[in-house]
Amino acid sequence: MKFRIDRDALAEAVAWTARTLPVRPPVPVLAGMHLVAEGDRLKLSAFDYEVSAQVSTDIDVEDAGTALVSGRLLAEISRSLPPHPVEVTTDGAKVMLRCGSAKFTLLTMPVEDYPTLPEMPPAAGSVGSDEFAAAVNQVAVAAGRDDTIPMLTGVRVEIEGETVTLAATDRYRLAVRELHWKPERPDFSAVALVPAKTLADTAKSLTAGAEVSIALGGAGGTGEGMIGFEGGGRRTTSRLLDGDFVKYRSLLPSEYAGLAEIQTGPFIEAVKRVSLVAERNTPVRLSFSQGEVVLEAGTGDEAQAVEALEATLEGEDIDIAFNPGFLLDGLSNIGSDIARLSFTTPTKPAVLTGKPPEEGVNPNYRYLIMPVRLSG
Repeated sequence: MKFRIDRDALAEAVAWTARTLPVRPPVPVLAGMHLVAEGDRLKLSAFDYEVSAQVSTDIDVEDAGTALVSGRLLAEISRSLPPHPVEVTTDGAKVMLRCGSAKFTLLTMPVEDYPTLPEMPPAAGSVGSDEFAAAVNQVAVAAGRDDTIPMLTGVRVEIEGETVTLAATDRYRLAVRELHWKPERPDFSAVALVPAKTLADTAKSLTAGAEVSIALGGAGGTGEGMIGFEGGGRRTTSRLLDGDFVKYRSLLPSEYAGLAEIQTGPFIEAVKRVSLVAERNTPVRLSFSQGEVVLEAGTGDEAQAVEALEATLEGEDIDIAFNPGFLLDGLSNIGSDIARLSFTTPTKPAVLTGKPPEEGVNPNYRYLIMPVRLSG
C-alpha cells in the first residue's frame, strides 16, 4: 500500500473514525483502525460490535492495499503532524507515515482477524443535518445515564410519514421534539430505540454535509435491529436497544391550570445565581404571582438566596420547586427568548416550552419536568 494525502484531510478523517474505538476492547483487533486504499479513495473504519464508523476521503494512490493499525496511536500522530502532505506506505508488518521531515513507523495487526462491518440498512429518508443535530441535542439531555435500565439510556425515534418524533426520559424529566424530514416512501413508519450518547455524538459529527440520510433495518431484512446514518462521506451504524419505551404521550398533560412566561436569558441567569446556595439535590423554589416570579434556594440554617423577575401569569398564584440542573437543561434547549411554563398543581409535572409562533400551535419541543415536593 502506498498513497499520499493532505495532512488536514487525514487528521479529520482519523479523528472522526477514532470516536468509535472502544476504550477497553473485548478483543485486541477492535483497538485497530482499518485502512483500505483503492481507486482514488482511502476508506477508514472502526467497529466495537455495537457501533461502526466509516469515512472515505480523496488520496493519490500509487499502490492499493489494506492495513490495520492502532487507532488511538494513528489519531494522536495524525493530529500532531506538521502542515505538509503525508505519504503512507506499508513494508511487511509495518506502516510508515512521512510528513515533511517527520517519520513514524507503526506495527500492523492481522487484517484477517478484523470483523466485517455491518451492512448499512436500507435508506429510509433524509433530514437537514443542522436541524437533526439540534433536535437530537434537545432530547438527549433528558436520557438516563444509568446502564442498569438500558431502555432509559435511549432516544426513541418514531417515524410516521413526514414527521420524526424524538423522545427521551430518565423518569424525572421527559423531552419530546418533532421535526419534518423527507421519507423515501410517503407511508413509511418505524420505531427505534437508539443509545442516546451514540445518537448525540453521531448527529453532531455529521453536520459537515447538508443532509443526513437515516437508514433503518426492517424485520428479517438487511440491518435488522440497527440504525444507520450517512452524510458528508461519513457513515455510522448502531445497534438498537431492546425494551419497551414508556408510553410517554400519556405523561404530557392535555390541559393546564395555569401558565407563566418569563424572559429565558434572565431566567437562566437567575436560576444559576440562586442555585449557588442549593445543597446537592435540593430544589430551587419558584413562587409565581401576577407580574413576577420569586426564586428562592436554601433554608433556615443554611445559606439562602432570593431573586425576583418579571413574569406574566395566567391562572392562580402557585409555588412550585424543581431540581435546578434539570430546570437549566430545559431552559437551555427551548430555543426561544420567552420560556413558557405550564402547570396543573405544585406536585404534578410541569411542561416547559418556548413561546409558540402563534396561539393554538403546539411547539415542536416540549420538556416535561417533575417538581420536587416542598416540605411544610
